[in-house]
Amino acid sequence: MSDGAGKPQVVIVPEQTNITSGTEVQEKLILAARVFSDLLKPTYGPRGLDKMLYKTDGTTAVTNDGAKIVAELMVKHPAAKMMVSMGNVQEETCGDGVTTTMLLCGSLLIEANTLLKKGLHPLTLVEGYRLALEVAKKKIEQESTTVNKERLMGVAKTALRGKGAENAIDLFSNIIVEGLSVLSDNRKNVGAEHVIMFKTNLGTIHNSCLRKGVVINRRVLLDNLPNNLINPNIAVINSDLKIRSFTRNVEIKINNANQLDSFVDAEQERKESIANAIINSGANTVFCTGEIDREILYLLSDNSILTVGELDSSEIENIAEATGANIVESILDIESSDIGTCGSLKWERRENTEQVEDIITIDECNNPKIVTIEVGGSGDISTEEIIRGLHDSLRASSIALSENEILLGAGTIHSQMANSVREASESEPGRARLAMEAFARALETIPATLVENSGGEPLDRILELRTSSRENKISMGINIDGFVAPTEDVWHPRLVIEASLESATETAMSMLRIDQVISSRGD
Repeated sequence: MSDGAGKPQVVIVPEQTNITSGTEVQEKLILAARVFSDLLKPTYGPRGLDKMLYKTDGTTAVTNDGAKIVAELMVKHPAAKMMVSMGNVQEETCGDGVTTTMLLCGSLLIEANTLLKKGLHPLTLVEGYRLALEVAKKKIEQESTTVNKERLMGVAKTALRGKGAENAIDLFSNIIVEGLSVLSDNRKNVGAEHVIMFKTNLGTIHNSCLRKGVVINRRVLLDNLPNNLINPNIAVINSDLKIRSFTRNVEIKINNANQLDSFVDAEQERKESIANAIINSGANTVFCTGEIDREILYLLSDNSILTVGELDSSEIENIAEATGANIVESILDIESSDIGTCGSLKWERRENTEQVEDIITIDECNNPKIVTIEVGGSGDISTEEIIRGLHDSLRASSIALSENEILLGAGTIHSQMANSVREASESEPGRARLAMEAFARALETIPATLVENSGGEPLDRILELRTSSRENKISMGINIDGFVAPTEDVWHPRLVIEASLESATETAMSMLRIDQVISSRGD
């Protein structure tokens, strides 16, 4: 018997560990990515369909928003998790383009799988994809143009198409552009976070409107408080409107009735001094974060001052941003310079609803840094989907406004990039040329999906688009009916297209570089 015979082998990993190597690894990863992209494919474009998501807590959501679908899915496969991470980065960076990113990444991997089966090395694919990416980015730079009001309207409409808000696309696109224009006059950096959504739960979506201010839900404590105020002076206070209570237990010894009267009188004087501080400041409306003492409330009511309390800190900040008021920490320190104003202020009590709060509308502010979109409708699942669409449109429009660079959509820019990559591949002598050609075909997935979701024949339209893009001086794309036509009012921010392309390509290349999957679970 030789030395070491019969001894057990060295065990590095547990027995249940499963190790997959070779081309089988890429095939499994690509299959998982393909399933994920195919899941989102029917939702893409103006003719995209919706998905109904049934959550573990029993609630449902109906949406075709890629970011929402990705966020709700409970994925287990490592490749799918990479896709989810990619989608989350796209959403955080741009707020739009998640479905585009998923489709591009899936198509790049599908094209790569075909070449891998023919014997092309994964690193050759990676090199070809990297060269193609640089060519595509140069084309993006060449085709980008600046923003004007008409094109900004096109950006807003493009992001709204295919979503629930499309039924009132002209109304909502005007609201979005007007809201962002108002904000851009009053602050340097304008973003979707500076536009608040408020569900009215009344009428239809066609009753939606823009408020140059804020709308809040809070109970107005007295029915006789002022209402329908014109040009009111507004004080914003980050504290209670009451006498501060002791932080420690204190006992006060009173020996006679005069001492008790003095104590009560001192407390009353303190309350009056708080009320007088507000009255002397010139404010006729007060918003505060804390509780309101009943006696102070009545004193202010006698002086026709509307007082609303127990607001959140975010609501206080929004009111201050809209009205130009300074947030006061101590009521006794308030000055006339801390007072803000607005054009109109009203509150409404809906007696026939279950709502226990009043709707307080601060509107027509002179230089608002916050605006509000009142969204009409019943406030159900469909309204939530409309709000998601509005938020995507706001993100896209604000990026276009701040970056001042946009690109034609409807598959136009992706078709142009594909043509540029094909031309560049002809000067590539090595096998990387095959990868560049595959990259170009993957880019054409975007116009092909638009055609497919419109009920057309993708192959015929893509061949027609290739020819039209080369021969016509006019930019050509896919119209809403799935036919090749000049692209006019479909615009995307450059950042959305460029970030989507880079994320999809980098994720695909990362997957192609994986040659072994080690699973300790055995699956």
